[in-house]
Amino acid sequence: MDAASTLRRLQLVKLAHTAAWAFFVACIAGVPIAAWAGRFDVALVCGVAVLFEVGILIVNAWSCPLTAVAARYTDDRRANFDIYLPEVVARHNKGIFGTLYVAGIAVAVVLWLERAR
Repeated sequence: MDAASTLRRLQLVKLAHTAAWAFFVACIAGVPIAAWAGRFDVALVCGVAVLFEVGILIVNAWSCPLTAVAARYTDDRRANFDIYLPEVVARHNKGIFGTLYVAGIAVAVVLWLERAR
């Protein structure tokens, strides 16, 4: 495989990984936003989608399967070699968005309990 073809494949993997990341970030943000709007059904779907992704990460030793695919096309192993994110965000991704997810779930639960009264 020539260098241009390898680069194109890496770019496609990074694009797919970034799109998946954006989808799950939207789901994380969607949990408290949907709950605040009284759409607990949407909050639940968003929350379960993120749990599904967490399951995938657990099965893959806390790594996205697309990381292994990207690794085939480069020797670079910086935190963002496999995704179009700033390196600092990629390095702390799970901590940042895991915390936001747990906080969003807590907000949704509190709002749901308040509406149930």
